[in-house]
Amino acid sequence: MEGKDQHLGTVPLDPEQALKSKIHPSSMDRTPTLSGSDENDTQYDNVDEVQTISLSRTATNAAGKEGMFARTLSLVRTKDSGRDPGPPPDGGFNAWFQAILAHFVIMNTWGYINSFGVFQSYYTATLNRPPSDISWVGSMQIFLLFFIGTFSGRATDAGYFKAVWGVGTVILMIGIFMTSLCTTYWQLFLSQGLCMGIGSGFIFCPTIALTSTYFSSKRGMALAFAACGSATGGLIFPAVVRELLPRIGFPWTMRVLGFITLATSLPGFFFFRQRLPPRTSGPLFELAAFKEMEYSLYAIGMFLNFWSLYVGFFYVSSFGRDIVGLSQSKALDVLLIMNGVGTVGRMIPSVISDYYTGPFNALIPFAFGTGIVSFIWIAIDGVGGLYAFAVLYGFFGAGIQALFPVTAASLTTDMKKIGVRFGMLLSIVSFASLTGAPIAGALIQLKDGDYMYAQIFAGLSTMVGTTILVMARCAMTGFVLKVRA
Repeated sequence: MEGKDQHLGTVPLDPEQALKSKIHPSSMDRTPTLSGSDENDTQYDNVDEVQTISLSRTATNAAGKEGMFARTLSLVRTKDSGRDPGPPPDGGFNAWFQAILAHFVIMNTWGYINSFGVFQSYYTATLNRPPSDISWVGSMQIFLLFFIGTFSGRATDAGYFKAVWGVGTVILMIGIFMTSLCTTYWQLFLSQGLCMGIGSGFIFCPTIALTSTYFSSKRGMALAFAACGSATGGLIFPAVVRELLPRIGFPWTMRVLGFITLATSLPGFFFFRQRLPPRTSGPLFELAAFKEMEYSLYAIGMFLNFWSLYVGFFYVSSFGRDIVGLSQSKALDVLLIMNGVGTVGRMIPSVISDYYTGPFNALIPFAFGTGIVSFIWIAIDGVGGLYAFAVLYGFFGAGIQALFPVTAASLTTDMKKIGVRFGMLLSIVSFASLTGAPIAGALIQLKDGDYMYAQIFAGLSTMVGTTILVMARCAMTGFVLKVRA
């Protein structure tokens, strides 16, 4: 356009030029702006149209730079379309496809954690370190997965899901492949504990927050299906270790695990989609949430539950070998059974939650059952009893894991805040997960290899936590028994 070659200011167009440029003649006598402050200019929404109207070379260049910056930012940040996305679809292909992708994410995060029992036994034997030392590796992994949720959750709310999730997956992959090169305890702590934990923390909370926004009445089922990924990983990873470790050694066994993780993570790079527009303002922490009695009590109750939850998963294999007298292979079978039952243990409470009781009412019985089974563990000294314990503990413990995020989501009415509110809960329980298994390991040492003190700690912590969950439920609904919550 001829007017675009002028150096400064703007030059009016004649009507013939206006017709050629498809600009209404009524717009010829005003100076276009790039700020969007003129209400009559709102029709020019994208940069290319603004450049067509603008006759200032300087303004055109600025618009081009602004457009380039916006396009670059859109690669890592969800666009705010300015439109209300409406209620969650609560089903359909797109929603359930997000749940499938979330299943793979949980497989590659919690799957390794639920499989740590196999690493606990192997590292204790090969590195000649006490169980409490080895358990710090797995506990650090859980701690970082939870703790980083505060920051990754808030970044997700702000629209940076793609960037956070991508960086986390890369860090996770680096941690797995660096673990394959480790030969000392501190190398394992840095690679498997710190690096894998950081990567897991970057992808876990954003994935749960994103998936929650696609569902309402079926949210429990969707998150339970995603949470079943921990059972999938808990079956695949120990089986791979058991079969390959004697044949190809530790380094290549870990690399095989890394390639499995890479293959199942790649789809998420391309197909995860953030549904809600970004919430650009707001604090990193929403401290006002703790003024809600049910939220605060729920945080305390889940802290105590997660303080003891992974004691069984971490030590069931070593208990089978050291106390019951199982071989290394049979002891791993017990862990596989515990993780395999977790699939049923995640789906059943989620069905109950969605269709009958609500998440809070479903969570409390499963927490209570986990505490009772932890006390029963004290009396087990035979193979049959150990297998029964693995089935029951895997079932009830999986119920806690599945219902934890669903119940947390039910405490949040504004879905734009779910990332930061769920992230705060993750950070709180992270400290429980960090210290629980090492405390149990220290208690085993204190009892000269006997597990009774650790078993009492696990059962007592879970039962106290269950009591506080009952208080949280009463704070939310009042002292009413038959009410959905």
